[in-house]
Amino acid sequence: MRCLALAACLHLAALPQARAQEPPSAAGLAGASARVPPGGAAAAAFDITVHAPERVRELLEKHLELQRFRAVADLDDNELARLLVAAAQNVRDLVGTLGYFSAEVTITQGNTVGDKKSVVVTVEPGAPTRAASVVINFSGDIATSSDAGAQAQRADIQARWQLPEGQLFTQQMWDSSKAQALQALTTRRYPAGKLADSLADIEPTSAQAKLSLRLDSGPLYRLGPLKVTGVARYDPVLVPRLTRLRVGDEYDQKQLSDAQQRLSASGYFDAAYVFLDPDGAPAAAPVQVQVREAPLKKVILGVGVSTDSGPRALLEYTHLRVPGIGWRAANKVQADRKTPFAQTEWTSVVDQRDWRWVALARVERLKDTDLTTQAAKLRFGRTKVGDRIDQSLFLQYDRAQVQGAGLLFNAAAQAGGGSAFTANYSWSGRYFDSLPFPDKGYGLGAEVGGGTTLSTAENAQRQRFARVVGRWFGVRPLAGGRLAMRAETGAVLAKNSNGIPSLQLFRAGGDSSVRGYGFRDIGITLPNGVTGPGRLLAVGSVEWQRPLIRNGLPSEFENTFFIDAGAVGDAVRGLKPAAGIGTGVRWRSPIGPLQIDLAYGVKVQRVRLHVSVGFLF
Repeated sequence: MRCLALAACLHLAALPQARAQEPPSAAGLAGASARVPPGGAAAAAFDITVHAPERVRELLEKHLELQRFRAVADLDDNELARLLVAAAQNVRDLVGTLGYFSAEVTITQGNTVGDKKSVVVTVEPGAPTRAASVVINFSGDIATSSDAGAQAQRADIQARWQLPEGQLFTQQMWDSSKAQALQALTTRRYPAGKLADSLADIEPTSAQAKLSLRLDSGPLYRLGPLKVTGVARYDPVLVPRLTRLRVGDEYDQKQLSDAQQRLSASGYFDAAYVFLDPDGAPAAAPVQVQVREAPLKKVILGVGVSTDSGPRALLEYTHLRVPGIGWRAANKVQADRKTPFAQTEWTSVVDQRDWRWVALARVERLKDTDLTTQAAKLRFGRTKVGDRIDQSLFLQYDRAQVQGAGLLFNAAAQAGGGSAFTANYSWSGRYFDSLPFPDKGYGLGAEVGGGTTLSTAENAQRQRFARVVGRWFGVRPLAGGRLAMRAETGAVLAKNSNGIPSLQLFRAGGDSSVRGYGFRDIGITLPNGVTGPGRLLAVGSVEWQRPLIRNGLPSEFENTFFIDAGAVGDAVRGLKPAAGIGTGVRWRSPIGPLQIDLAYGVKVQRVRLHVSVGFLF
């Protein structure tokens, strides 16, 4: 027999989860709650035992309509018999939501124990129903337009359909598939789209479902002008330049979400909301932008600890609109054992091409095992921060003074003492599936610079040099976890290291470099035996990250095994890798990935603990 209604005759057309039918005898019971003896809940009038496969049994034990009549204290045999007749249909309705439409249902009264009756529900669900055919039709602009975008969107909706032919049919999967298809329609080009109709044509005898639905896209929407509210303190050009939304672009919810994220991350606004005005004309629908401005001045105090530099304290003062110039000034002072610094960075308002001017001044002290470097940096240029790609063009002045036990005149210059002026370009691209917790993807980075050392009392001769750095980081799924790989290479092209400031040269070792070694412990051996910076760098790492399972599901904690290696030298033949191996734990904390690693440095033959937090590329 061919049926088009749920259970007896099933018609699933945009229906919610099937509802249990009210037993016909319920009205005759004159209200179950009224018959419970006063003074609180009574003991159950009867027990219910369900014999069925686990999936079906769990559903019935939770949702069976008969359960709520167990509280009726004086239920007689005739009333219970009438309830059992209605319960059979209720069972079929519930089992039908799991895709079993030819179930054999038997409900009997079991043996009475004392005054308590018992009910036994036995279900043989039969063959599960599978999708025999799926037809997705379209109406509206998406169906009539010859535009390539409309054709691609139709194909994408059909390709991503979640209930294809041959798959088990359930009410939940049917509803979920329709919701996903509608979302794919309305998040791009057609925000007024709707599910016009849908039908699940069920054939119980053959356990097949013929599925059809029609999506009505409505008209194509294009972005109109921005309507901004909430801007009073800052430059009004900020919002349109940060959103990067152009009048005439096709509606794309992701673009609006990205614009909202850029506003929130800019530092100028505590909150931002970007959405399309649904009452606007489709050809130029206004984009509503509501923001709440951040305070003009902000002070941040922070404390932390790392195995590289020990305890640290940070003071940051930011002025978002300096009077007279309108730039943002961010001033930072950090105090710790090995890397204290003071820095001020001034940035202009972003221009129409997403570039902004940047001026920076920084002084810092770097203390490693053998040397202490006092460094200063001045930088001026332009930078562009994109959704995936960042770029910078800048001029930079560096000066470094190096101190260490037994350093002679020439050794100090070789150890990174001196000053230089350079022109630089940097580029980085992020192509991950998500941040800050990527499961796959990669990132690339490159820095190119060149300039000359400057004459000082310690180094009277100038020399030209060039500097190049390349970085790569990749993540890919592997064996129930993921494989994280990184590589970094760098080279300073010069006759020797004399007069080149240490921060233009290379060191390795530490939490984010080669684990198993101390901060900047890997370098070249200077004439007096201490370790200094070199002109060549090669660092690589392979790490397997596996989620820890809790209650059968992946938790926020991960276990890792890794191998790191790195080398610093002044010539390729002098690159002698220092390796580290170890294991660690990761926690997906609210402020980013927390890493705790225990690593063994093969070259130094010692174990070292490394702790760090955050995702950087």
